[in-house]
Amino acid sequence: MTSSEPPEASARPHTIDDLPSAWRPFRALQQRMDDGIAEAYTALGIEGVPTRFSAALMFLEDGAMSIRDLAERCGVTHSAMSQSVAAMRKSGLVDSEPGEDARSRIVSLTDHGREVAPQLWNEWYATERAVREVADEAGISLDEVVTSMSAALDRESFTDRLLRQMREDSTRAQGFPTSQSFPKSQGDR
Repeated sequence: MTSSEPPEASARPHTIDDLPSAWRPFRALQQRMDDGIAEAYTALGIEGVPTRFSAALMFLEDGAMSIRDLAERCGVTHSAMSQSVAAMRKSGLVDSEPGEDARSRIVSLTDHGREVAPQLWNEWYATERAVREVADEAGISLDEVVTSMSAALDRESFTDRLLRQMREDSTRAQGFPTSQSFPKSQGDR
């Protein structure tokens, strides 16, 4: 049995870290880089600014806007941005006030937010250059990897691949129900 085949019930992993994961190394790498950004913030004297707030603070440098508009510009949900705004307000980075209707709030930078926003713009672009430098040093192109994997998914969707893998597992697995029905993939129809 390889690590990509489900184990017998008695041998199943007991924690998320015990499960095989193609994503774990990518997430760990991203976390390592994100930790590096946070360390750079500390070295630059940018205190109380989690890296997840960067884009919102950068875009608010353009002027006050509603939480909904800020969420749209940052590519997150209104709910997620509302929570981030509450945390940024608590950290003294933004102020908010009621909008034109009772359901909206307008967010603007505080003096502290205005101090750090230009540094965040510089950090954003420096981060992009540093990521490309690391990829070049490793001899890979992240753009090529993404393009190649996207092309593979154009040929067969991830859903179809997943369902095919599960059908194949059910026919060769020992001790697993083989009568389990899996939907046919788009390519099988």
